[in-house]
Order: sequence, then structure tokens, then C-alpha cells
Amino acid sequence: MDSSLGGAEGKAWGVFQRTFHQVQFLLDHNRLLIKEINVNQESQIPESLSRNVMLIKELNYNIKRVVELYAGLPTSFIRSFSNLPSQVTAATGTYPAEQGLKRARST
Repeated sequence: MDSSLGGAEGKAWGVFQRTFHQVQFLLDHNRLLIKEINVNQESQIPESLSRNVMLIKELNYNIKRVVELYAGLPTSFIRSFSNLPSQVTAATGTYPAEQGLKRARST
């Protein structure tokens, strides 16, 4: 990791790296599963064909997991900047940058 990155930026980078490593592992494993499924299908051996049911279930689960990992990236990214809520101004409930943007309410 780049030591010039700040705390939140470093956390965010770590989140992305971990997620992409998990995704890459699952995709590599899926490639192996697909190869085995194809070999089993070509063999037409009943035991191999019945094993494909389990392999396909595992493949489907892995695909679902990849989708979940990608879907969770925005939330994980936001959580890596967990120090931001401490910057919320107690009186207005806004971030400092938003204070000048609030419109006055009509009474």
C-alpha cells in the first residue's frame, strides 16, 4: 500500500484490494469448476454427470458471491471513510460543506 495515502484513503484502497482478490479467487475457482463440468459432461459417465449437479450448485453460489462482493463495494467504500460522520455539525446536522447550501425555510 502507498504510504502517502491518508488514513481513510488507505482504508478505501484496502477494501478495494481485498474485494478484488476475493473476486479473482472465486473467478479462478469457477474456471476450474467449468472445466470439470465440461469433462464430466463429455464423459457421459453417470457418476460424473450426477457430480455435475453439485459442481453447478457451487458455481452458482460463487457467481452469487461475486455479485454480492461487487454490490457491497460502495457501502464498504463509504464505511472506509467512517471519520466523516464526526464532522457533522451538531447544531444543523449537516456536513460543514453543506452549511452554506441550506435554503431558508419559508414560515
